[in-house]
Amino acid sequence: MWVFERISRQLSFFIGLPTFVKIGLRQIQSTMNENLLQITNLHKTYPNGTRALNGLELELSNGMFGLLGPNGAGKSTLMRVIATLQQADHGQVLFNGLDVAKQPEMIREVLGYLPQEFGVYPRGSAQRLLDYIAVLKGVTNKKERQAQIAYLLHQTNLYAQRRQAVSTFSGGMRQRFGIAQALLGQPRLIIVDEPTAGLDPEERYRFLNLLSEIGEHIIVILSTHIVEDVEELCPHMAIMARGRIVQRGNPAELRTALDGRLWQKQVSKAELAAYQTQFPVLSQRLLAGKIQVRVLADTPPDKGFVAVAPDLESLYFSAVTI
Repeated sequence: MWVFERISRQLSFFIGLPTFVKIGLRQIQSTMNENLLQITNLHKTYPNGTRALNGLELELSNGMFGLLGPNGAGKSTLMRVIATLQQADHGQVLFNGLDVAKQPEMIREVLGYLPQEFGVYPRGSAQRLLDYIAVLKGVTNKKERQAQIAYLLHQTNLYAQRRQAVSTFSGGMRQRFGIAQALLGQPRLIIVDEPTAGLDPEERYRFLNLLSEIGEHIIVILSTHIVEDVEELCPHMAIMARGRIVQRGNPAELRTALDGRLWQKQVSKAELAAYQTQFPVLSQRLLAGKIQVRVLADTPPDKGFVAVAPDLESLYFSAVTI
């Protein structure tokens, strides 16, 4: 029911928008050809010896794709290599058949990128900076720029602050501004790296809904460690650990690998230590003074353990810890 309520609210919002803002939506959602991103045998080792990418392989077409992984898994390095902000030591990234390392200007013309951290000009207003970025992205028609900017300012809930300097924005507002700039210029590939960090629940849903709409026509890579973002949005996903893709597929189908193998029990701290030496402990939470532990095993690990339905979080922990 909540899905239909969210869609209804979104449609009501759209119907009430001025005409020039609706034009911006149609421009951003304009029909695109099928796109293909191919990543082959990608390696990257930093001077300090850290191996961020270790023979990574991935192929994506239009749609929302969730990339889950813990900090240090290599997600941000992968995003920077795709965006031509960093060179891989070995391997290849092709977008629609063209090598992005050899033709970086090609990918930059069709890329919307929101890194984890980004800077802004100290005195520029949100509206002025978006106009400047739109020109850099090739949106030379003034009316088209205005329509896109107005739509995105509404969608990121920044329209009332459009004349305010971005340098004065709070962390959450600045993140929303970053989202708006990434969506300018009708990109064919969008990369968002930890995009919902700093957003309150309402802002988070607004942004995820917007990504979901746009992701029907282009490739959107959602790189995050927040399992719920991927579970709610992405029909396709991968789990990344130690510079490799360790799981890939549809979230619901991937969870079935844990059917009948996930067990839960409340234990003491002393008992937890014993279980950790005997079984793969996927998660532990403090609940009513005791620790609720989830264990992966083919049979009940001990008396008192009950079977639980697999979820994406447990799949994630099983992939990155075992």
